[in-house]
Amino acid sequence: MSDSDKNLTSQSHQQATHQQATLDLSIALLERPSVTPDDDGCQDILSERLTQAGFECEFMYYGDRQAKGEHAEVKNLWARRGTTNPVICFAGHTDVVPTGDEKNWTYPPFTPTIADGYLWARGAADMKTGIAAFTVAAERFVANHPEHNGSIAFLITSDEEGPSINGTVKVVETLEARNEKITYCLVGEPSSTDTLGDIIKNGRRGSLGAVLTVTGKQGHVAYPHLASNPIHAAMSALAELTNATWDNGNDYFPATSLQISNINSGTGATNVIPETLEAVFNFRFSTETTEDELKAKTHAIFDRYFADSKAAYDIHWKLSGQPFLTPEGKLVSACQQAIKSVTGTDTTLSTSGGTSDGRFIAPTGAQVVELGVRNATIHQVDEKVEVDDLGKLAQIYEGILENLLLN
Repeated sequence: MSDSDKNLTSQSHQQATHQQATLDLSIALLERPSVTPDDDGCQDILSERLTQAGFECEFMYYGDRQAKGEHAEVKNLWARRGTTNPVICFAGHTDVVPTGDEKNWTYPPFTPTIADGYLWARGAADMKTGIAAFTVAAERFVANHPEHNGSIAFLITSDEEGPSINGTVKVVETLEARNEKITYCLVGEPSSTDTLGDIIKNGRRGSLGAVLTVTGKQGHVAYPHLASNPIHAAMSALAELTNATWDNGNDYFPATSLQISNINSGTGATNVIPETLEAVFNFRFSTETTEDELKAKTHAIFDRYFADSKAAYDIHWKLSGQPFLTPEGKLVSACQQAIKSVTGTDTTLSTSGGTSDGRFIAPTGAQVVELGVRNATIHQVDEKVEVDDLGKLAQIYEGILENLLLN
């Protein structure tokens, strides 16, 4: 047998080993209906595995144990092996979005099912298989390199799909308070589009939400001079808002965009001018503009249209995350090399899509990338992921550890 044949045989055996281990752990996690913010024991499974691999595991609880909704208590796991730098952190979430009507699913959403080459379950893509691949990669790396340089860490929350106020953001605050820094962070969100590893996210746009309330005066539609219509007052300002150019983006980010997602007004009667209008809109913004600049320009538009109006407006703002970018460097290169080695794919860098918990980690100075399975079915009925990708993803993560801690 030639050397090349031996290498192929070895790689095939390694992939098969990673495949079964990642599949088994994925199924164990997917069986638990951990709808946000309930972890439902997923982190206990991970803690037990990581402890056996030499990690020091710490559960962190934030929120109110008696409360529900956004104030409910959230369970988080911080696990670390090693005491020196660099610290490579795998970050992810065990909570999943609700299933919707389970009758619409081909297979029960919390009964993981292998069919047609896919693993079907809620959380299969977003992102329990990614967490399973993290864990298997770390276990294999530690077994092969027990005296490795630096540290390996896990930051796992059950608050990513919810309000994200008692999860990663609180863990990061705790780590910062005790001067425990993350050097490189791999977020296991499903980043791939067409094939595993074709895209990694090396940044994300910022997200700034707004709730606009316009208050006029209710009256009869036949006597508009005795009323003040908030819908009419808002229309021109909203039109300019949607047509404005906020910036032109840059080499890493598309231009900042605004979308109105909801408008509500009216009393239910056709002959009544309503008193109020409420509109909800959101900016996804690049590093070419700032939160304060977006607010100032928005207020300038509304101030101009409402200067001589009988109606008044108010805007309630909520910043969900600042934009962040990890430029090409050691972490990006380590990911690209590992992906190329396992899949042969040349990876494209992207900052598209929504937000992730990377937005809480990047401001600490860490380099952050997102790398995971395909995102074609996330949050959908019949969420699924290619079974063949599971072992490959674990291999990629292990390769990244080797690139950063051995070379």
